[in-house]
Amino acid sequence: MDNASVVWRRPGFGGTLGATLFFCASLTPSLLPRPWLLQGVMGAITGILGYGVGVAIGAAGRRLLPASERARRLSWQIMLGCCAGLTAVALWYSYDWQRDLRALMDMDTRITWFPPVILAVSLALFTVFLLIARLVRLAGRRLIDWLDRFVPVYVGHVAGVAIVGVVVAVFANDVLFSGFVGTMGDLSSVTNGTTDPRAHRPTSAKVSGGPGSLVSWASLGREGRTFTGEAVTPAQLSAFSGKPALQPIRVYVGLDSTSSPEQQAALAVRELERTGAFQRRVLAVLGTTGTGWVDQHLADSLEFMANGDSALVALQYSYLPSWVSFLVDRDKAAATGAALFDAVRRRWAALPVQHRPRLVVAGESLGSFELESAFADLRALTGSADGALFVGPPNVNRIWSALTADREPGSPVWRPVYQGGRTVRFAQRPADLGRPRVVYLQNASDPVVWWSPRLVYHRPAWLESPRGPDVNPQMNWFPLVTFWQVLVDMAAAQQVPAAHGHVYGANIVDGWAAVAAPPGWTGQDTARLRQLVSPP
Repeated sequence: MDNASVVWRRPGFGGTLGATLFFCASLTPSLLPRPWLLQGVMGAITGILGYGVGVAIGAAGRRLLPASERARRLSWQIMLGCCAGLTAVALWYSYDWQRDLRALMDMDTRITWFPPVILAVSLALFTVFLLIARLVRLAGRRLIDWLDRFVPVYVGHVAGVAIVGVVVAVFANDVLFSGFVGTMGDLSSVTNGTTDPRAHRPTSAKVSGGPGSLVSWASLGREGRTFTGEAVTPAQLSAFSGKPALQPIRVYVGLDSTSSPEQQAALAVRELERTGAFQRRVLAVLGTTGTGWVDQHLADSLEFMANGDSALVALQYSYLPSWVSFLVDRDKAAATGAALFDAVRRRWAALPVQHRPRLVVAGESLGSFELESAFADLRALTGSADGALFVGPPNVNRIWSALTADREPGSPVWRPVYQGGRTVRFAQRPADLGRPRVVYLQNASDPVVWWSPRLVYHRPAWLESPRGPDVNPQMNWFPLVTFWQVLVDMAAAQQVPAAHGHVYGANIVDGWAAVAAPPGWTGQDTARLRQLVSPP
């Protein structure tokens, strides 16, 4: 085979079949709805994965089952006809699959969906990817030909393949991935220096960045300024409770404040002392996502519940978006969560028992991983904190994973029951959580909760019967494909109504009511607060 034919020859039998099957599988429903353009891109990448699998299987098949030229021609004709028909049927049904998925989530089912354009986008991108792969193969062939002039053939082949593999891996990691992360870091650093127009520098000394604060307004970062600059006021709290309210305390230490998680945590404790946080009824240690974001539902709900007799504290550990931080900053997130909680608890434990505030921890998404990582197991968590609320926990959360694995027989993985729910409860649409010490809010359709590398080769338990209330009954598991589908779902995880995907909204109120409700708090209070923090 000459060098030109390596690049320009027609696709092989196994590769064509594999690409078609994978492309059609990518059209099937996953956890969340997706737009047609994203489907086109997704179809191309999924198709190239299938092509690689098909080529490998086809090469093995040709060695084991050699066929005549007539049999190969007939096989091609049958295969192309079947592939064309299967593609047409999958594209036809994909529209209904997406509508059904949107209906399941109470979303508008009038969608724009262009099957011919989806196919065209996928084919165009697939061709580009295939040409790139073949150019890499051509470079490998030329390298092997050159090596064969100096060393034995088998040595040249092995060395050539190894060198090409290393070069591709280094390029992908050190050039593409590292360059991407570096670019994201530069962009995120610039964004971190901006301020949301709705956030204003606090005028209260009880909030970081305000008068007398040990941390400057400028050092808080964009998300820190949002957290402190949009804090609820005593007037808002009084309007809800009908009683005089305190100014809630919010303490935040950004990345620009000091140089290490331990120093950030020490500064946060001094700021808590300055604001009088250890004299409040409830003290909450909050986890943040990569950029330092704290869900305002998480902060506001607890403050309304406590009528301002509360203190919240959080640290920023990264500039990067949460999904990038998940890939490169998880260790830093865990170290920051452990440093903050340990520092706060040491100061809290030094108080007389009767004068200690209720100490709780909470976090959403990667923020739940950050705070959960401060504890070795459930016993350590419940022995160190008075309550915990974790929202949308990623699949890498160790305690969450252990509790889910040890759930009672018969309870589904999306709503596990652990030891009768005495200490821990899991919920999506909380109606009556009781009074556990730990609550996990997790939507059955949240890709952040369910994405795992094991999806490449293992059918997940959340696709077994019974399925979660918003998981499409037509969703199936395909090797490699489902892994990629759920990964792509993360891009749309925030674009769905509350109680679906990675959006939790007013359900956070129920979570706080279960683990940190003040004396006299009622179900009617929970309903009123839900209406306030997330109006219809």
